[in-house]
Amino acid sequence: MEEKDQFKKVITTLEKKSLKRKDFLRMTAVAGAALAVSNMPKIATASPAKDKSKHRYTMVIDLARCVGCEACTVACKVEHNVPVVSPKEFTNRIQWTEVFFKEKGGYPHVKIDLNPRPCMHCENPPCVPVCPVKATYQDKDRGLVLQHHERCTGVGNCLGACPYDARYFNWSKPDYGGRLRELALNPDPHPQVEKRRKGIAEKCTFCVERLDRLEAKAEKEGRGISDEDLHLVCTCVKTCMGRARHFGDLNDPNSTVSKLAGSARAFHMLEELGTQPKVIYLREA
Repeated sequence: MEEKDQFKKVITTLEKKSLKRKDFLRMTAVAGAALAVSNMPKIATASPAKDKSKHRYTMVIDLARCVGCEACTVACKVEHNVPVVSPKEFTNRIQWTEVFFKEKGGYPHVKIDLNPRPCMHCENPPCVPVCPVKATYQDKDRGLVLQHHERCTGVGNCLGACPYDARYFNWSKPDYGGRLRELALNPDPHPQVEKRRKGIAEKCTFCVERLDRLEAKAEKEGRGISDEDLHLVCTCVKTCMGRARHFGDLNDPNSTVSKLAGSARAFHMLEELGTQPKVIYLREA
């Protein structure tokens, strides 16, 4: 019963949100997630993350420093060959990281709330157990939630299971050229990031391809990975003009993310769901 009650909370949260992809895929995804929920682990009694992962790579986002410029969004698209769509296709856009804007109050005392949102890389990810072909998986050594794109069959269960609406579907053949890459002086697809195809789901990876290169380099040089090294991994962190984003290892007590995670301002999005997100937010005040 606990698993079913937990799933009901997820569905209720999804129904309250303003979803972008209200179509048959979302409905079939929710149905698939419901069928799989009985096999999900008991989230509330999961073992501590540090006991099952060598590293717990985490992102901390300081809402007091985010200015809503969306340099993170643009940099992510260029880095990961994420296609740019026309205004007519805006509802089918793919945004591995995105900044949502919400107005509060009335004129002249209007306040804009900013909500930057990448994939949460949950410790207990609802999107993993609902995938029938195991295309979505969790890297146990690093705690990252990743995907074998070649395995994905486009069923879409993961889209419905994600309470953060952080997964996207490739409705058309991705276009890896266009004006965005011309402005970035990089007109060709990124050679170290795989191309995706029409008909599969995708999401933020915490720049795992850059993390792989860093780990390989550190091993070759016979050294550990410093906090400064990790700060340069995620392209959204590197390009954040307000220095609102930080990336590091939460299992390292001396890391920047560990220190920020201990702040009285720290919280998780939809913490009550028990997914244990690895993206930590810092309240504005």
